[in-house]
Amino acid sequence: MAEDKKLVEAITSMDVDFAQWYTDVCKKAELMSYSSVKGCMIFKPAGYAIWENIKNELDRRFKETGVENVYMPMFIPESLLEREKDHVEGFAPEVAWVTYGGLNPLQERMCVRPTSETLFCDFYKDEVQSYRDLPKVYNQWCSVVRWEKETRPFLRSREFLWQEGHTAHATAEEAEARTQQMLNVYASFCEEVLAIPVIKGRKTDKEKFAGAEATYTIEALMHDGKALQSGTSHNFGDGFAKAFGIQYTDKDNKLKYVHQTSWGVTTRLIGAVIMTHGDNSGLVLPPRVAPVQVDIIPIMQKKEGVLDKAFEVMDTLKAAGLRVKVDDSDKNPGWKFSEQEMRGIPVRVEMGPRDIEAGQAIVVRRDTREKITVNISELADKIKEILDAMQVEMLERARKHRDEHTYVATNYDEFKDIVANKPGFVKAMWCGDQACEDKIKEDTTATSRCMPFAQEHLSDVCVCCGKPAKKMVYWGKAY
Repeated sequence: MAEDKKLVEAITSMDVDFAQWYTDVCKKAELMSYSSVKGCMIFKPAGYAIWENIKNELDRRFKETGVENVYMPMFIPESLLEREKDHVEGFAPEVAWVTYGGLNPLQERMCVRPTSETLFCDFYKDEVQSYRDLPKVYNQWCSVVRWEKETRPFLRSREFLWQEGHTAHATAEEAEARTQQMLNVYASFCEEVLAIPVIKGRKTDKEKFAGAEATYTIEALMHDGKALQSGTSHNFGDGFAKAFGIQYTDKDNKLKYVHQTSWGVTTRLIGAVIMTHGDNSGLVLPPRVAPVQVDIIPIMQKKEGVLDKAFEVMDTLKAAGLRVKVDDSDKNPGWKFSEQEMRGIPVRVEMGPRDIEAGQAIVVRRDTREKITVNISELADKIKEILDAMQVEMLERARKHRDEHTYVATNYDEFKDIVANKPGFVKAMWCGDQACEDKIKEDTTATSRCMPFAQEHLSDVCVCCGKPAKKMVYWGKAY
C-alpha cells in the first residue's frame, strides 16, 4: 500500500496550491509532457485521445448545421495580415515571423498563423462573385502559434490545437444568426459532453476580438473560482469584406459586401475538464468524453481463468458500445486502482477468483467512489446506467459549485470585498463606459467576462461610478 500512496502523494492538494495541483494532474495522468521547445507541450496518447473525442463530437455537430471542412496554409504574408488595421494591432505582440526560406532571406516576412481571418478573406474575394455563391460555411481543424510570455499546459501554450470556423453571408441578419447558432453549439456541447455549465453572453468592446463587430462567449467557472473563456463566436459585419474587397452581385444586380463570422474552441477545453471535475486523486473524466470508460482490473490475475474471464467481459462490454480496457500489467491491484483514479477513468471493474466463481464483479464509480456488486451477466446494462447517471450528476455538481460561487454586488466597496475574499463570479451593473472597466481591472484584477443574454436588474446604477446602469455583467478573475 505504501507504493499506492506514492502515486497519489505525488499530487499537491488543490486546497494547498491549485496551480501546482493542476500541473501535477496533467503530468501524472500522462496527458502531456514538456517539450524542448520553450512554451510548447507534447500531447501524450491519453491527452490527445480526449482531444480526438472533443474534435469528433464537435465536428459531427458542426456538420449537422451545414459546415464543411477546409484547410488553409499555415503561413500568412505580412502584407495580407496588415489589410485589417484593428486585427493586426490585436495580434502583433503574439506573432511569430519566418524570415528565411532555406538559406535565403524572404522578400516578405511570413507570419505563422495566429488565426486565419486574413487567409479566408483572401480566398473568399475570388471565390464569391454572386449571391448564388453564398453562404460559405467553412471550418478548419489546425494548430496556431501565439508567442505567449507565460504558458500553462492546455490553457495557454505557444502552439495549440483548435478549430476555426469562417463564414460569409449575403446579409447582416444571416451572419448574426450563424454567430449565435455556433455559440449555442458550443454551449450545448460543453454541458452535454464535458458536463461543464456555461454562461452565454456578449463581450464588452474592450474584450471583443480584434476586428469584430461583436464577440459572443461561453464562460465557465473552474474549481478554484477563476473564470475560463471556453469558446467564442464573432460577428465581423462587413469590416473584413471592405478591407479585402469581398463583394458579390445581388439578385437586384447591385454589388454588395458580404457579412462574415468566425468562431473557435481550443485544446484549453481539456484544461477546463481537469479544473472543473478533478479532485485530489487526479483526473475525473465525464463518461461521454473519456477515451476509456471502463477499466477492468483482474485480482490475482495469475490464477487460472481470471485473465480469460476479464477479457471475455471486456469483449461483452465493447459489444455493448462501451470503451473498455483490461489492466493486465504486473503492477499490484492497489497500484492499478490508484492509476485508474489518477487517469480519471469513469468506472472500475474488479474481479478475482471468488467473484468469478460467484458470477459477479465489483463496480466502482470514479466520481463518488461508490462500490456495488453486480452479476457479470448484467454488467453491460448496469455500467451504462452508472455512466449515464455520472454524466448528469457531474454537470449538476459543477452547476451547484458555480451557483454557490456567484455573488451579487451593488456598490463598489462590496464589489472589491467580494473579489478579494470570495473566488467566483460577481454579478454587477455597469454603465457601459470603458473607464469603469479599466478601473475595476486596475483595482481588483477582475475583468468583465460577459454581458449575459439572461439579463437581471440588480440596481439602477453602475457598481463602479454610480451613473445610470446599462447592462448587468459577470466579472471575475480569469485564466
